[in-house]
Amino acid sequence: VQLQASGGGLVQAGGSLRLSCAASGSIFSINAMGWHRQAPGKQRELVAVITFGGVTNYANSVKGRFTVSRDNDKNTVSLQMNSLKPEDTAVYYCYAKKILRDYWGQGTLVTVSS
Repeated sequence: VQLQASGGGLVQAGGSLRLSCAASGSIFSINAMGWHRQAPGKQRELVAVITFGGVTNYANSVKGRFTVSRDNDKNTVSLQMNSLKPEDTAVYYCYAKKILRDYWGQGTLVTVSS
């Protein structure tokens, strides 16, 4: 599975960004897709995930501000990020989950200025 992410950038606090990720290759049996992030000096953490059936899960820190969505026909997952805070600054990684392993895309940098 290859994952191509896009949409990162620089935004002021309170602003919005939308990340997108397209899956290609051996996409059968992907049962969830989502996003993790890694801030400087911190461990990678789950941001949001959505299953094939549309069940979502969010990190507490982003609930109410971020929305994850998925287009199963186009094999894409998106992350709408609103009310961004400086602490959201991180490299965001798209991922796809199969039963036996996870797949990761290249990171996209999101920088939120105060």
